[in-house]
Amino acid sequence: KGSISCHSLTQGYLSRIVENKHLNAFLEVFEEEALTRAKVIDENLQNGTAGRLAGMVIGLKDNICYQGHSVSASSKILRGFDSLFSATVVERILAEDAIIIGRTNCDEFAMGSSNENSAFGNVLHHIDNSKVPGGSSGGSAVAVAADLCLATLGSDTGGSIRQPASFCGVVGYKPTYGRVSRWGLIPYASSFDQIGPFTHTVEDAALLMEIIAGADEQDSTVSQKDVPSYTKQLTLKKGAKIAYIKDCMESPGLDPEIKKHLEGQIAQLRADGHTVNSVDFPYIDYMVPVYYVLTTAEASSNLARFDGVHYGYRSESATDIPTTYTKSRTEGFGEEVKRRIMLGTFVLSAGYYDAYYRKGQKARRLLQDKTNDIFESYDFILSPTTPHTAFEIGRKTTDPTEMYLEDIFTVQANIVGCCAISLPTGKHSNGLSFGIQLMAPSFKDQDLLAFSHQIMNK
Repeated sequence: KGSISCHSLTQGYLSRIVENKHLNAFLEVFEEEALTRAKVIDENLQNGTAGRLAGMVIGLKDNICYQGHSVSASSKILRGFDSLFSATVVERILAEDAIIIGRTNCDEFAMGSSNENSAFGNVLHHIDNSKVPGGSSGGSAVAVAADLCLATLGSDTGGSIRQPASFCGVVGYKPTYGRVSRWGLIPYASSFDQIGPFTHTVEDAALLMEIIAGADEQDSTVSQKDVPSYTKQLTLKKGAKIAYIKDCMESPGLDPEIKKHLEGQIAQLRADGHTVNSVDFPYIDYMVPVYYVLTTAEASSNLARFDGVHYGYRSESATDIPTTYTKSRTEGFGEEVKRRIMLGTFVLSAGYYDAYYRKGQKARRLLQDKTNDIFESYDFILSPTTPHTAFEIGRKTTDPTEMYLEDIFTVQANIVGCCAISLPTGKHSNGLSFGIQLMAPSFKDQDLLAFSHQIMNK
């Protein structure tokens, strides 16, 4: 409507970031650059040459590269490192006139479910500062939820977009594996990682997906399939068939209010003419172990490049090549990252490769086949995103196993490679938000976004 300029909008967000600095959502704010770019985009709007994201102010998770800007994966070991190139997703949103306002805090190397593993301090929940925002993309979720920018890009390896989206009450979208290029994403586990958006609405998520998805010669794992016009196809033209996993609903760890809310959602979907049935999935207890065996193995390999030699942190007490490696990595990595590197190195070691890694790969295929069997009969799988609302800071940091179980409902989509979304449909009596999760078969992102839009606009 022209009632506000990009420049004044960006200035407003920058003021909000200063007012909410205590949340620690942003590690760095590109104030001057964002304001200068906003003026250019205002001119583009006036002369009719503006891109589809003109006016969209976006934050980047601190594991997505942006040329000439620092990127650290919230780790001490990448201190002082500036990216030499931009991630494909960054190039694509800039080409459509997005304004990048800064880089957001996250768990170190995207390893965590609470954003307590950052080398630069915890991110605080915007509603209750004594609570975690979820992780690993906690800063990205809080930045949107607290209205510090319109949208953010995060990464999801086992729920790192959807879990914080649920905790913070925003939309979090994990695309089909291979739908969005990972070029320029600092890897955690390469066969699981996927970049996706945090937004207030499904429409904004669809718009961002339309722009960031698609083939990329820099990433051989990206699909060559055409990208549908997600924003023009946000209406599901038929009644949907939806499955929910009975064991998830009957899990003793599921908060009773979340269970009741999900039962209400199921009843509403049936009233709207959709088919909703319970299904058996006897492998629930295997999903988290399979996920952590395989992702830590990939992390052990991916993080070998951070060695104190090529770039980033180097220990001042190193005296020769061996101590440069050992001391730099010991001092540069946080406790959780070291734990996962050691676990991954163990499962890849000669004596245990067959017992753990190879068995984990076989179990992954079993989980994929069983999930795809469900998708043969159903369009979507419905579940809670998280078993409870945001928990207190420090409550789970002493027990890694308990923290790993935070991913119980979200890891399935990453193991299988299918698309999934968390929708902010619930409000708990404790005042905190929670979401429901929908999964759809691989490359059915269009149907998942359309159905999600339908649910959120009832």
